[in-house]
Amino acid sequence: MKVKICGLREHHNVIELSALQPQWMGFIFYKKSSRHFFDTPQIAQLSEIPQHIKKVGVFVNESPEEICHLNKQFTLDYIQLHGSETPAFCQHLKQVGLQIIKAFSIAEETDFESVETYAPYVDYFLFDTKGKHAGGNGIAFDWKLLGNKRFTRPFLLSGGIGPGDITKLRNFNHPELAGIDINSCFETAPGLKNVEQIKTFMQELS
Repeated sequence: MKVKICGLREHHNVIELSALQPQWMGFIFYKKSSRHFFDTPQIAQLSEIPQHIKKVGVFVNESPEEICHLNKQFTLDYIQLHGSETPAFCQHLKQVGLQIIKAFSIAEETDFESVETYAPYVDYFLFDTKGKHAGGNGIAFDWKLLGNKRFTRPFLLSGGIGPGDITKLRNFNHPELAGIDINSCFETAPGLKNVEQIKTFMQELS
């Protein structure tokens, strides 16, 4: 199962976590987030991350021009759209060559209704918990809602996944599940992850 560590900010934390070999590392380009990446210009260049670890830029209702600019500046591998972006918006970014993860906020069955309209224009879906913030709410939605759903794109499972969820994750099976996204439940402060805790979690999950 692939692991995406999201909401990273501090240079030393990024380097220590990259040594754990997650498949993805996520950086939030949303000014209202407490994990906003621009607050730490000392890691504007992410060249120290091994190339096989995919760098994901997370955006919330940002303009396509700014997304393309930052994608080039930070040499991102994926763009994660975590707002109310439309399928047409995703189509435009796909046409200019970006790889896209589209996030959906989930609380009930009806929140899946529009998911497949995005499928032609994205590489992955991401299912997060609907909450006060665009992401990083630290709470999980009911994974049983995914039980009878089938998708034409693989998805990442997100929302409140923490150190105590190993058994739950091992018992959760879905044909389109590609991996998990972890964030706030492994933090000692916003944007600062507990490296040893994540190391143990990844070892137990593998």
